Amino acid sequence: MRRPNETSQVPPGPVSWHTSAVGSTETVWSDPAVEVHRLVVGPVENNVYVVRGRRSGRAVLIDAANEPERLVALVDELGVEVVLTTHGHWDHVGAVAEMRAAGVPVWVRTEDAHHLSGHDHLVDDGEVVAVGDLRLRAIHTPGHTPGSVCFALEERPVLFTGDTLFPGGPGNTSFEGGDFATIIASIENRLLQPFAGETTFWPGHGAPSTLGAESPHLEEWVARGW
Repeated sequence: MRRPNETSQVPPGPVSWHTSAVGSTETVWSDPAVEVHRLVVGPVENNVYVVRGRRSGRAVLIDAANEPERLVALVDELGVEVVLTTHGHWDHVGAVAEMRAAGVPVWVRTEDAHHLSGHDHLVDDGEVVAVGDLRLRAIHTPGHTPGSVCFALEERPVLFTGDTLFPGGPGNTSFEGGDFATIIASIENRLLQPFAGETTFWPGHGAPSTLGAESPHLEEWVARGW
């Protein structure tokens, strides 16, 4: 879950993305081999992403958050084969049971697995999720929750940050299991330092931004304490 005052405005920066309607989703990023679809679900407007290989037609879904009938429909519509979970808060896992019942395995980090109604695979830090010609790498980024994970689309400037990083700062750490110093370390050491500034990140709520647009503000976030 994001902070109550989380802004959805993207700070000035070279965010390169587009939208086009595809069935029940919008296509927000694409290149000749990969397309990223998004739909917004549930009472706190969670982003659900589907990353799909254009040649294979096979896809992964990031965060089975809510509105299960819409998400289950994507199994056939977009070829979803795996659900990747960024963390275990209720607003990100509300459709897990239905996706598993539809035959789609659910992946989650060990530390957050107890929040889910069930799971099929425990994700290791650095593990590469391979579906068709897609490759997404799991990055353990604790702080919002102990088991928070970001997913990087290999060889492309695309990152899915769940509730770890938003335009304007880190996710809320006031919940049980959250820790501000830990989330700042995760953002600095595991996202801002290893990835190029032009990398577009797609959060669990709201609009995207780039790491380059956010990195100059890290010290401000530390000073304000949220």
